Amino acid sequence: MQAHRFGPAFTGLVGALILAGCTGEITDEKKAELIEEGEFEDLAPSLNEIYLSSADPNEAVIYFKAALEKNPGNLEFTRGYAKSLSRARRDDEATVVYKQLLSSGKANNDDRLAYAEALIRKGDWDTAKATLDSIPPTYETYDRYRLEAIMADRNRDWKKADSFYEIARGLTTRPANILNNWGISNLSRGNYPRAEQLFLESITYDDKLFNPKNNLAIARGQQGNYRLPSVRLTETEEAILLNNLGQLAEQNGDRQEALGLYEEAIDRHPQFFEEAQNNLNRLRGEMSG
Repeated sequence: MQAHRFGPAFTGLVGALILAGCTGEITDEKKAELIEEGEFEDLAPSLNEIYLSSADPNEAVIYFKAALEKNPGNLEFTRGYAKSLSRARRDDEATVVYKQLLSSGKANNDDRLAYAEALIRKGDWDTAKATLDSIPPTYETYDRYRLEAIMADRNRDWKKADSFYEIARGLTTRPANILNNWGISNLSRGNYPRAEQLFLESITYDDKLFNPKNNLAIARGQQGNYRLPSVRLTETEEAILLNNLGQLAEQNGDRQEALGLYEEAIDRHPQFFEEAQNNLNRLRGEMSG
């Protein structure tokens, strides 16, 4: 990820974190000095939150690692370091830190959930299941049921998966992502009409997310419908979906349909669409040969 650009909310928060006698924001150099001198305890909670929510995850990793080196064993820095590694998709490293946190006896149930998610992403399903099972059943949160649903999908226990997705959906006011996940679950089962319904519902909650739009097109394509769905799309999104539908049409044996989709993708994209052009050239060559 590229270096982050702070928005107004971030700038406002940092602007409030000013040392007595200073006239500006806390620069990276000043933060390093504070960590070095151990004089930033009052500021740490706010800085932690900023780095966990707004910063480039790799910058957050650097921040928490430096803070932890100067404050070994600090619970919040350890937790922030593990979360930042997870956000940066450095799951092998994240699981090591989470394991240390759990071994310290200071971990809470949210830490166990975060550990289980990192384990799932790195493919350690058995340890992830054991970690989820170690959390009391009375601890009912959105993330708990989201991960339980993923685990049920892994085991192809569709009845349990549907139950967990339904509960998770009811535990959030922003259900677009869980509805998308639920749709993916139905795609994997071959239940394309139900998947289409779930992706459409996801989009009604957040029409800026691209994945549900792409998944909706795939669900429709699997049913032989290669037309773009009637949802809000930019020209670039339209081109990408058309190209993806072309590839799906090829997989389904609809090569003539695929040709037209690749051509339309090239025409629709506001710039040169190399992938679609390559797909079109390749397919034309195969069909003429």
